[in-house]
Amino acid sequence: MTEQMFTVGKIVNTHGIKGEVKVLRITDFNDRFEVGNDVYIIKHGQEPIKMTISSHRVHKGFDLLQFEGYQNINDMIAFKGCELKIPQSQQTELAEHEFYYHEIIGCTMVTQAGEEIGTITEILSPGANDVWVVERKNGKNALIPYIEDVVIDVDVEAKKVTISPMEGLLD
Repeated sequence: MTEQMFTVGKIVNTHGIKGEVKVLRITDFNDRFEVGNDVYIIKHGQEPIKMTISSHRVHKGFDLLQFEGYQNINDMIAFKGCELKIPQSQQTELAEHEFYYHEIIGCTMVTQAGEEIGTITEILSPGANDVWVVERKNGKNALIPYIEDVVIDVDVEAKKVTISPMEGLLD
């Protein structure tokens, strides 16, 4: 498969004896694991394996999935630790001012005055809004809240984010 793939979950363990797997969700889209949807399991160094979800339920904060043709724990043990991915063509369209993490990470952040702050390396989701971690050329990382008053423009094509820093934000 030549299309770019994006991680939506990770198989952390098997669950029971009937082939269910315990998945740590790495997506904001609750419908990603609906019955009938396809995901790809990536085993280290191998071609992606297309899997169709045959059952889904949530248990103790994890998604429990079962796949068509895999009805036994022994079928699934080898996939423990593997990532679940989807091709770019399966990504959901986003509303205006919404972005996928992969579109933001790697962008250069600048002030409205054109001063370069650094490169966005990570996105934290601690609560009400995301926080973008910006690696500076010199000094400690800057933590920039993704809020309307601060983030003025996001140009994913140019890989550039323009901000209006509040007083003390870059100190």
